[in-house]
Amino acid sequence: MTKNLFARAIALSFIAPVWLGASAASAETLLERGTYLMESIVACGNCHTPKGPNGDIPGMELAGMAPFEKNPAFDANAPNITPDKETGIGNWTDAQIIASIREGKRPDGSIIGPPMPIGLYRGLSDWDVQAIVAYLRQVKSIKNAITKSVYRIPLPPAYGPPVGSVPSVPQDDRVAYGAYLAGPAGHCIECHSPMGPKGPDIVNQLGAGGFEFHGPWGTSVSSNITPTGLADRSYQEIRQMITTGTRPDGSKMLPPMAYPYYAKIKEKDLQAIVAYLRTLTPK
Repeated sequence: MTKNLFARAIALSFIAPVWLGASAASAETLLERGTYLMESIVACGNCHTPKGPNGDIPGMELAGMAPFEKNPAFDANAPNITPDKETGIGNWTDAQIIASIREGKRPDGSIIGPPMPIGLYRGLSDWDVQAIVAYLRQVKSIKNAITKSVYRIPLPPAYGPPVGSVPSVPQDDRVAYGAYLAGPAGHCIECHSPMGPKGPDIVNQLGAGGFEFHGPWGTSVSSNITPTGLADRSYQEIRQMITTGTRPDGSKMLPPMAYPYYAKIKEKDLQAIVAYLRTLTPK
């Protein structure tokens, strides 16, 4: 793996269509929208909240998780993103938090490395990224120092030019909004595309599955979520797998899918995601 791993992050920012559609979002407050996103499709706690045998450790929401992922390229730890001023992000401004999410740049100018899907997060709408910040501001402050990640590959000087204004995707355009939810918001398409020479091969094998994950549970491999893999699945079966981690035959699916979070995705949003997945090129 080389710096080419990061070239795809720049390209990823262009794969999700985003345009003006704030009318649907305007009925919600920023905090209401942020709470929904963080407790469902965005699911930052799936990586940033420490886990125990029964899932998220109570009282430790977003306090960081270490170790998080180890592979030949890096030893990654998910940092504390609570408002704690010593070990979290309590001293960061809203603009600095947004830059860290969408541009992968910390206030000190250092670059955030994988597995943060910065290439996709560049497509988060202004409304949604501000909503996420509103949520982060009100979570419990927890003092929990997390060791910095170690990278054995070079990180890029930047993932692209500064992100300007990103309009909202109209929620009444079901396929487009599903693409947004499965892309910039939930980064489903990254985890469900096979690894290529420059990272997940989203350009040629979007949604084809085959990405391996190694954790305490053993090895899990992401499924094909193009029409090839979903052709024989009804909407209800797909919904069950996403929200419960249970296949139609009753067998349990493995992490790192954030099933407890995805159980809170609104029905219309699940329908939008599945509608989008049905439009992918079969692989």
